Amino acid sequence: MKRKPFTLNKSSELKKKSMKSLIIIFTITTLLGCDGPNKNKKASAINMDEPSGTIAFTSSRDGNAEIYTVNTDGTDLRNITNHPSFEYSTSGSPNGKFVAFYSNRDGNSEIYLSNTDGTDVKRLTDHPAKDVLPSISPDAKTIVFMSERDSLSRDVYLMDIDGSNVKALNHNSDYEESPSWSPDGSKIIFTRQIRLENDTTHAANGEIFIMNADGSNVKRLTNKEGYDSGAVFSPNGEQIAFYGLENNLWDIFLMDADGSNLINLTSDSTECYSPTWSPDGKWLAYVAGNSKNYEIWMINIDTKKRKRLTNSPGRDEQPEWLNL
Repeated sequence: MKRKPFTLNKSSELKKKSMKSLIIIFTITTLLGCDGPNKNKKASAINMDEPSGTIAFTSSRDGNAEIYTVNTDGTDLRNITNHPSFEYSTSGSPNGKFVAFYSNRDGNSEIYLSNTDGTDVKRLTDHPAKDVLPSISPDAKTIVFMSERDSLSRDVYLMDIDGSNVKALNHNSDYEESPSWSPDGSKIIFTRQIRLENDTTHAANGEIFIMNADGSNVKRLTNKEGYDSGAVFSPNGEQIAFYGLENNLWDIFLMDADGSNLINLTSDSTECYSPTWSPDGKWLAYVAGNSKNYEIWMINIDTKKRKRLTNSPGRDEQPEWLNL
């Protein structure tokens, strides 16, 4: 009996075609895979070299000082206060949900709290003296601020996040300003003006001081010529950025948390002040300009690469990198 010649049925032919397709797909994937990760690495390297996140700042671009937020690529600019009065000096909460600032919207400089989008504004202080420059603690339970309510000068005060339990941490005749927290909330750094010999004005030399969160154990960190202020801890607590005078110009400085290893980070012909750290600790946002115009800039603390963030005819200042 003759056997029929062997032929593939339709099912076998489909399986054979499927196997060929799989081999082709596998080959293409393998070839692309050799280059794919490198491309991703290059893209990641580029992205890592760029600042990210959202920055709040004060601007007079609409005629009076208002608080705005903007992404670090310049997109999504928003006026979050939008009030005819004066608003200034933003401090963001660690969880990114709300911000503190001061305003004269009720006739006197007082501390306010709102959601990060500007809604649900609450007045926290109510005193005839000026209450300014709030800074929210890392645990978001308290706010350190400056007040002139003791009538001696401007001192450092502390209150609960709802405005209760106000107490003075310092009580002296020295003019003080710019308080901010260490990342663990155990320390507060601030500026104290050191009156020079035979100088009874408040235009004396300012230095950076540090103290425990309860006001005890006050120590001086800087000892250089020129006024120093606006000190802020890096997210890891190892460095402090601040602005100070050098060669009759304001520059941004870095130093270790104990005041050692002082370096001038900007060292250029423009006025630079009010630094704020990015959440990853790689960048500082700050103000740069001259008497005609001030804008928000960013600088990488390792590469010194700079990027301009704002460009408006108004005065843009007091940046605060938000934890969003």
